[in-house]
Amino acid sequence: MSLVSCAIGFKEWQVVCDALASGRQSILLRKGGIHEGHKGFSFAHDSFFLFPTRFHAQGEHVREGEFTPMPEWQEGEDITITHHCVAEWAVTLSDWKQLEAIEPLHIYSEATIRDRFDWEGKGMASGSIHLALVRTRKLAQTWVFPYGKQYGGCRSWVNLSESPNIGGSIPIIDDEAFAALKKQLEGLKTKN
Repeated sequence: MSLVSCAIGFKEWQVVCDALASGRQSILLRKGGIHEGHKGFSFAHDSFFLFPTRFHAQGEHVREGEFTPMPEWQEGEDITITHHCVAEWAVTLSDWKQLEAIEPLHIYSEATIRDRFDWEGKGMASGSIHLALVRTRKLAQTWVFPYGKQYGGCRSWVNLSESPNIGGSIPIIDDEAFAALKKQLEGLKTKN
């Protein structure tokens, strides 16, 4: 396996990573974590590896998907990375009706989205949420490395020291289906 230096991991609940990996979901909705800095969260990277988290209550925040509660990663445990994403575009939504319209496209519960939408702080206004359309690919080879304290905390982005080459990765949904989804969501970019 050839390695590429300085990769980025996007921390997301395991159940959401599973939805992306299965093709059930191709969007990410995010407000941010405690350690996002004074400007708040943004989709700062357009290419990233899905870094699954074991947040113990994630099953309460989604409408579907299987989840077995486990303690958060401990130092030295093996992390397994299986998917890479490229964000086609990202936008901040500020109209709740837009979120209602995309409800079939994700697994988050309405209460979770409402909490994120209404939350204010860390440079982010109430009545808004970030959405990214992502193209998910399965890595040709899984990538396993030990969990370290540098990956901890309530943050969305983590620096991964080195990563496998993403060449040979396989798109989860085919080009035609992804183009149709992209067209369906295109209007969200112009309504804000």
